[in-house]
Amino acid sequence: MKTEQSIYSETTGWAKKSENNLGSMAQLVFLFGNKDLLKAQQHIDFVRAAYPAAQIVGCSTSGEIYQEEVYNSNIVCTAVWFENTAVAIAAEHIHSMEDSFAIGEKLAAKLDKEHLVHIMVLSEGLNINGSELTKGLNDRLSNRIPVTGGLAGDQANFAETVIVHNHAGEKNLVLAIGFYGEHIQVGYGSMGGWDSFGVDREVTKSKGNILYELDGHPALELYKRYLGSHAADLPASALLFPLSLRLKNSETSLVRTVLSVNEADGSMVFAGDLPQGEYVRLMKANFDRLIDGANDAAEMSKISLKNPNPDLAILISCVGRKLVLKQRVEEELEIIREVIGSNTTMTGFYSYGEICPLKPFEQHCELHNQTMTITLLKEL
Repeated sequence: MKTEQSIYSETTGWAKKSENNLGSMAQLVFLFGNKDLLKAQQHIDFVRAAYPAAQIVGCSTSGEIYQEEVYNSNIVCTAVWFENTAVAIAAEHIHSMEDSFAIGEKLAAKLDKEHLVHIMVLSEGLNINGSELTKGLNDRLSNRIPVTGGLAGDQANFAETVIVHNHAGEKNLVLAIGFYGEHIQVGYGSMGGWDSFGVDREVTKSKGNILYELDGHPALELYKRYLGSHAADLPASALLFPLSLRLKNSETSLVRTVLSVNEADGSMVFAGDLPQGEYVRLMKANFDRLIDGANDAAEMSKISLKNPNPDLAILISCVGRKLVLKQRVEEELEIIREVIGSNTTMTGFYSYGEICPLKPFEQHCELHNQTMTITLLKEL
């Protein structure tokens, strides 16, 4: 495997950051960038001219990752040449959140062919129930194939996200990338670092990813009481106070982030399901633990890769982490670099949700929020 990276900014244009002369050899190009830039066809045309044989995939972000740096209004382009690995892309348009499970099933069915090793998903970030998407993927794959990926971002605006598939970015699209063959190794890990506080509260009324009541009270009213002065900035301020969802018959919890709020009925829409009868707690940030979480995610991904020298690392971290870490945000990238080594190409984005199995070697994926999720690729 070889990679090549470039960055576009409106002030300097395209600038190549590495030089491997991949050209027509590249089979896959990742574009992570500013929503408006990705919607401009001329940028896709430029990348197509540079890599004429490649599939171009990507999404809008809440921050672009290039090596140990974070950008906010750019495009980070990473071209990949695989020597002995086949790649296939499946795409589906989603018209309603209720279609999320079926979209997952359809994508998995399209890619579930002989020698499939791994699937990476890049999804619409707002009009999607990420929990149902992962359930559909798991159901069709029968937990045989691990899936990682994430939901597109739009800074902290929650207005519109777009997905790139060989053309200018568009809304309501979900992509899945299949990697095939015995020469590709994939490692993955996901970890948060948030602290729970307050009492457990029962989800007394919900429908899928829409939360109506906690302990019999309107969810939004209760949330606003905890947020205090931050409530005026909803839904963005809710990224600072996600919910921890305790899973029944499990020691593991999942984190859920708010996507939107409905003042009329007091409900809140989350990136993933909050089933009735389950218990949740509010969470808050701990700077050092967020950095430790990134370190743990890197360690987990290397353990599951079973190879000390990954070729490519795709990092998907939640926008909430970026808002909390602020000027320290690159520290989580620096700690990952220390773990995975200096020769690994790093790219990725800040997201509205992350997809990854809970533990190394597990092949049942879950939707996460507020985590650093890492996918490592190594070609033998």
